[in-house]
Amino acid sequence: MLIKLNQIILFSLGAFFLAMILYPLYIRVLRNLKAGQKIREASVTGESSPIYSQLHKHKAGTPTMWWWLFILIMAIMIGVSFFLKWKWWTNFSLVTRSETYVLLFGFFSMGLIWIIDDFLNIRGKWKTKWLSAKAKLIGMFLFAGFISRWFYAKLGVDYINLWPIAGKIDVGIFFPILTFFVTISIVNAINITDWLDGLAWGLMSIILFVLAVVLFVNGTYLATTIIGITIATLIAFMFFNINPAKIFMGDSWALALGWLLSSLLYILNMRMGIFIPFLVIFGLFIVDTWSSFLQILSKKYLKKKLFPTSPLHHLLEYKWIAEHTIVMKAWMLQWILAAITLIAIFYQLS
Repeated sequence: MLIKLNQIILFSLGAFFLAMILYPLYIRVLRNLKAGQKIREASVTGESSPIYSQLHKHKAGTPTMWWWLFILIMAIMIGVSFFLKWKWWTNFSLVTRSETYVLLFGFFSMGLIWIIDDFLNIRGKWKTKWLSAKAKLIGMFLFAGFISRWFYAKLGVDYINLWPIAGKIDVGIFFPILTFFVTISIVNAINITDWLDGLAWGLMSIILFVLAVVLFVNGTYLATTIIGITIATLIAFMFFNINPAKIFMGDSWALALGWLLSSLLYILNMRMGIFIPFLVIFGLFIVDTWSSFLQILSKKYLKKKLFPTSPLHHLLEYKWIAEHTIVMKAWMLQWILAAITLIAIFYQLS
């Protein structure tokens, strides 16, 4: 186990220092290419969103498309693992059918699709995210269907573990249907909980850390290494994204990490009851997403806004709470939820 821990630490540190070296160069390239963020002028339902535009107009022009560099760093670390195995210095690579195929497939494929959206955004092709979301909906459904079929048909998983409420429940053919909608929900929740410097990636780093600990305890070391690389790259990104941000992630990171998180959830579902604890640690994303969902329903059916603006973090910002205050308090709440989740999981394992 100590050797495996060393492996995880070394790959994570390698990704961190590589990111710290490349970020300044990458930001300079983006500025030269004028790859700056366009602030959307309309909400997802199509009408004007002056509150959002007013709150974030100062961020216009900030370099975006961070995900492109993240994909490069992950690819380099995977290449390093292949090189080490080829030289017989290790007996593994980071690409394995049993642990990392589905994680990496989603990581790269989902991310590459939304790189197109980032490109369209900086070129000003869309004034609203809704039109581009429609254009990408088929791709999202296809990939969500792939991950659902993989666990059901390839790995033979047809149950969910609802510990401590009900334990294992066989759902049969409904398993891929259930996981399909869960994947779509997670991906969109992460994408919605964004647009404050440091908010989404900070919350995601804490969640991934908790899941990495659980994966390691369960002996899933290669998947843990992938998560370690992801967290290390996110932490390096922190130095350049904390308010005032020098670079933005863009939408692609959120959607690809949503896939990654969904895959981890289903992997851990095979080994233990993780669904209920996951609802706890993912709670802030759920609240933020529901505030946006209720706003959309109210405008569609009641023809009026439920809140001055949504989701919740933008509403708090509108109420004159400083952006960094919202982010720091959200991090504190996330660590509390993380502690509760870890206690519940290790109580189950004991």
